[in-house]
Amino acid sequence: MPDHPNAAKYREVTKAFNAGNVESMMDYVADDIEWWYIGGAEPVRGKQALVEFYGQIAGDVDVKIDLHDVVANDEHLVALVNAHATRNGKTFDYRTAEIHHIKDGKITHRWAFSDDTEAINKFFA
Repeated sequence: MPDHPNAAKYREVTKAFNAGNVESMMDYVADDIEWWYIGGAEPVRGKQALVEFYGQIAGDVDVKIDLHDVVANDEHLVALVNAHATRNGKTFDYRTAEIHHIKDGKITHRWAFSDDTEAINKFFA
C-alpha cells in the first residue's frame, strides 16, 4: 500500500534534514510551529525560531536520521527514528518516536520521545 501523502512528504523531509537542507525541511513546517524537543522544558515556537535553533546546533553537532517507519493520516504523523549523532569526535546512537500534528499539509506541533532522555541530554549539553 502506498504511503499517505504526509508520510511520503516526511520521508522527503528526512532526506533534506540529512543533507543539511533546513530550508526544504521548513517548507513542511507551519509558521506558528510548536517544536518540543527532547529535554526541553518549553517548545521552540515559530518557524524562524526553529531555523535559528537548528542554526545554533549545526556547527556543534551532526545528526543523521534513519527513518525506521512512518505512519500518517491527514492530521497526525508518527515516525520511528534511529539517530546517529557526532559531536567533538564522539558518537552517539539513539532512537526516538516522534509525534506530529498536521494541518493543511504542514507540521503544527511536534513532540519527540527517546529511549534514553538522560543520555541524550548529556550528549547534547
